[in-house]
Amino acid sequence: MTTNNPYSFYFAGELFDLKHLSGNVMFAAAIEQSSGGRYRTNLPQDLEQREVTPHHIRDQDILTLLESDLAVFNYDGPELDSGTVVEYMFAKFADIPSVLIRTDFRGGGDQEHFPWNLMTSFYPRTEVLLFDALAVYKEKRALLNGDSTAASAAMIDAFAEAVVGAFDKVIAQPPVLPSADRETVYRWLSVLPGYGDTFPNADELVRKAMERKEKKGLL
Repeated sequence: MTTNNPYSFYFAGELFDLKHLSGNVMFAAAIEQSSGGRYRTNLPQDLEQREVTPHHIRDQDILTLLESDLAVFNYDGPELDSGTVVEYMFAKFADIPSVLIRTDFRGGGDQEHFPWNLMTSFYPRTEVLLFDALAVYKEKRALLNGDSTAASAAMIDAFAEAVVGAFDKVIAQPPVLPSADRETVYRWLSVLPGYGDTFPNADELVRKAMERKEKKGLL
């Protein structure tokens, strides 16, 4: 896939404060840059909010996710963000190639494999990236003579490069959803959430998303 026909990716994660909002923007931009424009972000916090109802915001996020070619999910925090987990499960329902990334060094969960609840683990067509951000930051800062700003930028670039590598790997994996079931599954995804009145064409949007994925060889 070239920069003339890039893959889109949904950037899922918390977006509730300064650190979330600014961090999301910088990280998504670094992923785009590291990929040479092959991967272009759909950032939920930048979506046009024609309405301010929670129902509309939820619907727009789900539809944007389903329209995206891939998705990356930020799994930081002592407890995973519930909205991000719901979005990840929708991605798996739709057989969207996905990357889970955790840069939080704190442990958690109920398993040895990953530091989160086992019910959100082991799904196919998913790559997992685990980092200790504090350790990486300190390493970069030492290499850059104590320059905290440069260390932060270098850390983000390193994580972005890892995400691009994971995207390259997961997008090469064959679809899990059987071809005979695609239309049925995506038709169900067009009604499952109970979209509100602001998206009367949700079924058409989901169908077109499926067709675009088929043309790109993603389904």
